Formats: sequence, structure tokens, C-alpha cells
Amino acid sequence: MRTIFAENFVNRMLNRRILRIKAFKVLYSSVLSGNMSVSEAKTQLELSCEATRDLYIFMLGIVSPLTAVAKERIESARKKLVPTEEDLNPNTRFADNRLAVLLDSDPDFVKIFKKRKFSWDPYDIFLKKVFTSVSSKKYYADYMASEESSLAMDCRLFIKIFEEEFVDSPELEQILEDMSIYWNDDLAYSLTYVCRTLKSLAKGERWSLPPLYQSDMKTGPGIESDKAFVTRLLQAAVAGYGRYSAQVAAAVSNWDNERIVSTDMAIIVLGLAEAVEFPGIPVKVTINEYVEISKYYGTPKSRIFVNGLLDRLISAMEQDGTVVKNADICR
Repeated sequence: MRTIFAENFVNRMLNRRILRIKAFKVLYSSVLSGNMSVSEAKTQLELSCEATRDLYIFMLGIVSPLTAVAKERIESARKKLVPTEEDLNPNTRFADNRLAVLLDSDPDFVKIFKKRKFSWDPYDIFLKKVFTSVSSKKYYADYMASEESSLAMDCRLFIKIFEEEFVDSPELEQILEDMSIYWNDDLAYSLTYVCRTLKSLAKGERWSLPPLYQSDMKTGPGIESDKAFVTRLLQAAVAGYGRYSAQVAAAVSNWDNERIVSTDMAIIVLGLAEAVEFPGIPVKVTINEYVEISKYYGTPKSRIFVNGLLDRLISAMEQDGTVVKNADICR
């Protein structure tokens, strides 16, 4: 499954679309495993959501180990039998960057990184490969040659590193897969939030653990919990899976449950469950969200299939009163 929707990740750790994706993945996994327990599905969902923030912490924690690689190379060069003038008087701008010092001295970040039992120590080969790649890039050369020296500049450099060095890295994908089954597909989300954090640090703000849900960043009456939303959505989809999947199979002539692509079935079932359970969400919003998800997690024809089935089935459910939307909600 592909990493997607990083552009929607800028202002919060988990927005509604990402939560729908997580609910889909848990439902899909439950169907494949044959375990349709609501309680187990809810547990897996909670673990999956928290794992995204854990990955953000793990990736932000690479700043200091990557800096240490630069320091090690400088020291190795100085110890050569016949060191060059550059070896003896190296440019230490990157090795002395203020961002690594800032994170290493932040008690909250250090505490939570250790509490998660994270460490980059086992991945020194990967770190050295990343630094070699970084040090060969023009943006690094410009940074090293600049007369400016500031935390903001260091943060801008690491933003470039996070943007350009980690996505589509087979080595990193393997590391993350070995560490957590929940980190599959979450890298883009986490890296985007890391970059947002670096922009805040560049402005002099102090690091703090980001809220997990978008609703956690808001205060006041009438704020709907995103955690409650996704939990209720998944619960309704798991509990009603048999009924909803039967509706899908009956709506497609000459097809049965086993012949319908399982990813499409899980996506459509979630769409139907959302339409029924959330009268305040317009039908168009629900359909559009699951069509978007199907573009990345289904087959080339899934978008058309999901769009057509959801529209047809929800229309029928509106007519028989199964789906009832608030009076001020347009279809």
C-alpha cells in the first residue's frame, strides 16, 4: 500500500481522512484474518493512531545521530597518517548545528524518546549512507558555504534533509517495517509533521508533544472528538460488515462477496457505515472521501466502482429511511 495524503497533514497529526484510512486498514486486516471482533478492532485502531506519533518522534530523533556521524568523520580525518589542511581545519558547521544541541538538551523530548525505547544505534550503516547522500547535495554545500550561522538556518537544512532523503528509501522502509507493523504508510505523515516542528523551533518555540487528533487542538463547546468519530465509524463497520457486504453483493449482478476485490468491499462498507452513523456528514463528503482512498488502495477500476456503488446504495438507503441526514445538510 502506498504512502499518501501527506499534504493534508500539515496542521495536525491525524485529520479525518487519515483516520478514515486507518479505520479502513484495520477493517481490511480484520476481514483477511477472519477476526471481526469489535473490541480487537478498536484496540488495533488505537495502536495504529498512536503509532503515527511514535514514528514522528523516532524520525525527529535522527537529528542527533546524523550529526554524530559528521563529527566521527571529522575526527577520523584528523587522525589520518598524513592529514590534509582541510582535515586539520575542517568546516564544522553541520557537526556543530544548534538543532541537535537543542533537541539533546530538551528534557521532554529526551524523556519521551527514551520512554519509547527508541534508538538509532543499530542503524549506523543507514545513518552513514544518509550523511554521504546529504553531503553530496547542493543544498548542503550552500549551507556549509554560507556566512549565516543560526538555529533557523540549521532547521532549514534539516527540513531539506527530511524532505529529500527519507521518502522512497528501501533501507528506511525495512527499518520501520521491522520496528512496527503500524508504521507502514505513515512515513510521509510523520515527516511532514517533523518539518512543521522544525519551522516552529526555528522561530524560537519550544518543542512539545503534538496533539494526536485534530479536535485536541481546539477548545470550546460543540467540538466533536475525532477519536470518538473514528472509533464509532470502525465499530459500526465491523458490527455491520455482514449486512453491508451483502448489500454490495446484491447490488452488483453476477458478482458475489468472494469475487469483489476485498479492498473495495472494505472501503464501501466503511462508506455505508459512515452514511448511516453520522447524520451531520453530507453524503457527498462521505462518497468523495472513500473514492479518494480507493484511488490509492484499490485497483485501477476501484474509483469508478466505489463511487457508483456508494452513490446507488446510499440513495436507496435514504429512500427507505436507513440513512437520514440533518435537515440543513445538503446531499
